[in-house]
Amino acid sequence: MIRLDAPIAAVTVYPGQARVTRRGRVTLPGEDTRVLVTGLPALLHPDSVRVAGSGEAAVLGVDVVPERHARPSTAPELRERAEALDAALAEMADTDTAYGTRVDLLTGVARRSSGALATALARGDADPARVAAAGAGLAEELSRVLAERRDLALARERVAEERAEVQRLLADVSSEPDRVAVAVDLSGSGEVDLEVSYVVDGAGWESTYDVRLTGERLTVTWFALVRQHSGEDWPECELALSTARPAAGVAVPELDPWYLDVLSPVVPMALSAPAPGMYAGAAVSKRSAVAEVALDTAAVEHGTTATTYRPQRPVAVPADGSSHRATVAVLEVDARVDHVTAPVQGPEVYLRATAVNTSEHTLRPGRAGLFHDAEYVGVTALEPWAPGEELELALGVDDRVRVERELVRRSAGKAVLGGTRRLEAAYRTTVANHGPRAARVAVVDQVPVSRHESVVVRDVTLRPEPAERDDLGRLTWRLDLAPGQRAELELAVRVDVAKGTNLSGWRD
Repeated sequence: MIRLDAPIAAVTVYPGQARVTRRGRVTLPGEDTRVLVTGLPALLHPDSVRVAGSGEAAVLGVDVVPERHARPSTAPELRERAEALDAALAEMADTDTAYGTRVDLLTGVARRSSGALATALARGDADPARVAAAGAGLAEELSRVLAERRDLALARERVAEERAEVQRLLADVSSEPDRVAVAVDLSGSGEVDLEVSYVVDGAGWESTYDVRLTGERLTVTWFALVRQHSGEDWPECELALSTARPAAGVAVPELDPWYLDVLSPVVPMALSAPAPGMYAGAAVSKRSAVAEVALDTAAVEHGTTATTYRPQRPVAVPADGSSHRATVAVLEVDARVDHVTAPVQGPEVYLRATAVNTSEHTLRPGRAGLFHDAEYVGVTALEPWAPGEELELALGVDDRVRVERELVRRSAGKAVLGGTRRLEAAYRTTVANHGPRAARVAVVDQVPVSRHESVVVRDVTLRPEPAERDDLGRLTWRLDLAPGQRAELELAVRVDVAKGTNLSGWRD
C-alpha cells in the first residue's frame, strides 16, 4: 500500500456544498497496488468520489474507508473534572435555595412580630429593652444569612467559570474529527498523476452587493462571500463559484386593499389538546482627482443551467466558518430615478431606481449596501435579477422630499331616510421638494372597498385625479416638483352602512 500526498489543488463552491479536487503523483511498481489518499473530511459524500489522472495505469476500484484518530489521554480526566464541577454547582444551587427559604422565613417573622410588639409596647405589656434586643437579633441573623448568600453567589460564579474552561478544553480535545480515506486500486508501472475529487457539505457562498447611484447611473458591484466548516482548510488554490446545486431594510411600501365589511360575532371554539410534534457594503471612500481603484472581476463560464465564476486571485478559506470575499462582477446600467411614498403608512419618502440588467450576469438574491455618490445610506435586499429584466431598487429615505397627510374632515351620523348610518372622511396630503434638483414623486394612497352589500362606498372625491387607480382601491399620483415646489392632494369618501350592521375596517 502506498500513501499518496495529494494536497488540495482546486475547489468549486456551490450555494450549499463544494467539490474539492486533490492532485498528487505516485510511482507504481508494475503490479496491482493500492494507493491511499488520507486525511479527508468525514462530511464528504462517498458516492461523489471520482478518480482521474494520466499515466500508464488503470483504475481497478475505488473505496472510501474510515480513518480513526486516537483521542488524547487527557480527555477522561477533563470529563471527570467536568462532572465534579457539575455536582458542585448543583449542591450550591440547593444551598442557595435553602438560604432563600431562611431569608423568607426571617423576613416573615419580622413582619408579623413587628405589629404585635408595637401594640404590646403601646399598651405597656412588653419590655422595650427586650423588644429592641429581639429586633436586633432578627436583623443580625438576616444580615448574616444575606452575607453568606452573597459569598455563595461569588463561589458559584468562580465554579461556573472553571466549568466553562473545562468545557472549552474538552471541545479542543474533541475537535479533531474522524476522517476518511480514499483507497484506489491501480495496475501499471511508472509515474502516474492522480486526481481525486469529492463533494462535501458544510460549505457554500452567498452574494452581497454595493449599489452606488451617481446621477442616473447605477453601479452594482457583486461580491461573493465564501465560508465553510467542512473539516479541512482550503489553501490558496483554483477557486470557482458555481450557481449549480448538486443536491437537491429598506423596501418600497405596498398597500393591501382597504376593505369594509360587516363585523361578524366570534363563535367560541372548544379547546383541544395540541397535535404532537406540531449575508456588505464596502467602506465609504472620499472622491478625489485620483482615478478609482479597479476591481478584478471573475472570469465567467455560462452553462446550460448554471454559471461558474472564477475569481482572478486565489482565495484561502479555512474551515472556521468565517467569510472570505471575492469580487464576481461589476455592472454599469442606466437608471430611472424617482421617489415613492405611501403617507397612509408613514411620512417617509423613498428614493427609487428602476433599471434594466443589460449585462450577461444573472444576479443572485443578497444584501446590498446602498451608496449615493460617496455617502453610505443603508442596506436593502436585492432580488434575483436576470439579463434583460427590469428591477426596482429601494435606495433609502430621502429627507429632502417631505410628505404630510392629515385628516381634515370627519363626520358620522344618520341619513335623512331610513336608519342608514353615514360616515365621511376627508384627507389632505402635502408633498414638498426641499432638494436642489427637480423630483419625480409617486404618491400611493387608497380608498376603501366594500365586501358586503350592507356597506356602500359613495362620493369618492379625488383632486387632482390620480394617474392610476385599480379595482382594489389603490391610487397613484405622479408629481413633478421643481426645487422648493409643493403640491396638495385631496381625498374624500362617504360610506353608507345599513341599519343594524356592525362595520369593520373603517379607519380615520
